[in-house]
Amino acid sequence: MKKLFLLFIIFTTSTMLAQIERIEPPFWYAGMHNPELQILVYGKNIAKYTVSTSNAIPLSKVEKTENPNYLFVTINTENVSPQDFSLIFKEKDKLAFTHKYSLKQRREDSANRKGFDASDMLYLIMPDRFSNGKKNNDSDISTKEKNNRALPGGRHGGDIQGIINHLDYIEELGATTIWSTPLCEDNDAQYSYHTYGQSDVYKIDPRYGTNEDYVRLSSEMHQRKMKLVMDYVTNHWGIEHWMMKDLPTQDWFNYIGNYTETNHKRTVIHDIHASELDKKKCIDGWFVPSMPDINIKNPLVLKYLTQNAIWWIEYADLDGFRVDTYNYSDPHGIALWTKSITDEYPNFNIVGEVWMFNQSHAAYWQKDSKIAAIQNFNSNLPSVMDFTLLGAINSAFNEDEASWDKGMIKIYDNFTNDFLFPNPDNILIFAENHDTHRINHMFNNDLNKYKMAMALLATTRGIPQLYYGSEIGMAGNKDKGDADIRQDFPGGWDGDSNNAFTAAGRTEMQNEYFNFTSKLFNWRKTKTVIHSGKMTHYIPENNVYVYFRYDAEQAVMILINNSRETKTIKTNRFQENIGNYKMGKDVITEKIMDVTSEITLEPKSVLILELK
Repeated sequence: MKKLFLLFIIFTTSTMLAQIERIEPPFWYAGMHNPELQILVYGKNIAKYTVSTSNAIPLSKVEKTENPNYLFVTINTENVSPQDFSLIFKEKDKLAFTHKYSLKQRREDSANRKGFDASDMLYLIMPDRFSNGKKNNDSDISTKEKNNRALPGGRHGGDIQGIINHLDYIEELGATTIWSTPLCEDNDAQYSYHTYGQSDVYKIDPRYGTNEDYVRLSSEMHQRKMKLVMDYVTNHWGIEHWMMKDLPTQDWFNYIGNYTETNHKRTVIHDIHASELDKKKCIDGWFVPSMPDINIKNPLVLKYLTQNAIWWIEYADLDGFRVDTYNYSDPHGIALWTKSITDEYPNFNIVGEVWMFNQSHAAYWQKDSKIAAIQNFNSNLPSVMDFTLLGAINSAFNEDEASWDKGMIKIYDNFTNDFLFPNPDNILIFAENHDTHRINHMFNNDLNKYKMAMALLATTRGIPQLYYGSEIGMAGNKDKGDADIRQDFPGGWDGDSNNAFTAAGRTEMQNEYFNFTSKLFNWRKTKTVIHSGKMTHYIPENNVYVYFRYDAEQAVMILINNSRETKTIKTNRFQENIGNYKMGKDVITEKIMDVTSEITLEPKSVLILELK
């Protein structure tokens, strides 16, 4: 009898394993704002079974598609306590097998987690190029592309452990938050290091580590009161995504069997004259041939993506998302995705990549935009990326001679359009990222220009973001290819001749870059006047830009001389902001200077003065 029972257990278990190849999400959490949970069950001919649940867990519906290898099982978790229960699969009323599913306990006060904001500075890392913390995961048997550091566009071996190993460095730099480019599995045969072509969105790429390593990174950061932002991709997956081998529905991806590339013309979304043909090609077209476009107009797809995002927030205890190619997706679908997440986490922050060089176009995509309201649209997106400021920074500091439209007037004009944004304080500001020329290439490694650009990012409205390596003078020319702007951080690999993670290992010039950046952003950490104070700026004269950040208790005066000549500035012009203040303390040199009459500025220099 015992043998028969044992054989039954073995048979049932092996049948279950054969039938269920994947179940996603792999587990869930009790007590969520939206109680409806859609469970994807994948296995050969799984749709032939009827499904029920144990423990009286309410089963809302079971959906089948044209592919018999999928079932979408929806349960209602309202008022259900954390517990394990079973999904019960029957064929012709006979038990076939069961599958244990878990509803886990959420972290305390998880719903009220506070996202990144203007008090933070984001440090953008490409993990494959930052530091190799574990050599034994440089290649993996389950993934196609193997480690080859000699290949500029290959896998170089950086990983999650490498980031953990250098949290002291990142904290010393003055960063409060890490934004890492995607870490989920990308099984492309080449160029997989950027990980934007993901093949499994519930699994960390084994060359970066494990899911548990990612949770450990989050925990280590939270112990330091730092924040972790995940780079999330809603618009596309990789051509090697496991669903591409066996589509759940024929419309899970757009343009299957009839490849069409997007026209990249996202203005068609709000263009009242745009043709439907152009709109469809923009929204539904593939980003590149290796990245199939996800159809979030399909309710099953939208629910899948929404739950995957929420699962990572709960599981890895995240503090924010940066969403790649945000406005390439169907606008109404992506707005619903965003709202679903912020409904669960009202204080969570999401910044969307809205790569547009017109403020009205960018502002259209921020939550509660009055521009978008004209078309009865609300993206629900709390934050957008300020590409207009990027463009101004990249050109203005190379223009020594001011004119009507050159030099610091470009920076000034950028801020004159802030009235278009519902919340200009919650905009991500940056001088470069992993897709652009490096700022030090644009400035020909002119340290003074770098200092002016960083000072601007540290003191104006918004949330500053720094790209890894720029703080030690790393440069890169995108015209030479992406690998040139995504070089390895020196010292991240054993045997590197230059270890820029330590002061002793840095060159003299690298220390000049680092020391300025560290002093600036560590000063910024505690300055609420910069985080939330008001801003008044003055029309630039002779390529000198002056602005103030102030609140009821503090005031900071920022002066940027973008000319090649020494400038002496009469301060009576700024009396409405200087008021009764007499002195100013330079936050970098800590020198005290009189602000009642005039201030002298060296060529290509910046002063940040705390008024006293």
